[in-house]
Amino acid sequence: MTPAVAFAEIDVWQILPAADATLNAVAAALLVIGYRLIKQGRELAHKRVMLGAFAVSTVFLACYLTYHIGARLSGRGELHFGGPPPINYVYYAILISHVLLAFTVPVLAIATIWLGLKDRRESHRRLAWWTFPIWLYVSVTGVVIYVMLYHVYPPSPADLIIRP
Repeated sequence: MTPAVAFAEIDVWQILPAADATLNAVAAALLVIGYRLIKQGRELAHKRVMLGAFAVSTVFLACYLTYHIGARLSGRGELHFGGPPPINYVYYAILISHVLLAFTVPVLAIATIWLGLKDRRESHRRLAWWTFPIWLYVSVTGVVIYVMLYHVYPPSPADLIIRP
């Protein structure tokens, strides 16, 4: 099999969830690195790493929306969590908190970045006090949700909520 044929056989709908989890993990790592850099007084490195975290999170959002909109439009369906009842409560608690906080991340991140770029240090620091832990939580729980949904309790065709 040639590389071109192998590439053509890749099902993008199967790799996008893993790509999303990877992007979330990279964003989380960059956030922690950026935090450490500013604590060391390395402002320029902090700025670059945090802008990198924002770029990675933006690519994540594009991939995430592509996957979920594409799954609906293609009739592939959406998955539901198939873990046992006690684990369901944990999974859905993580999922609900993740989704609710995820809505705040773009607004918080953009505002925090804008304040930093405008050199409004005290306002940037105050908002970053909220933005950093929320953004980090959303990034880490995104990976946890992926692992629980696709690896700990992997989906089967019977798990599809919407069937083609």
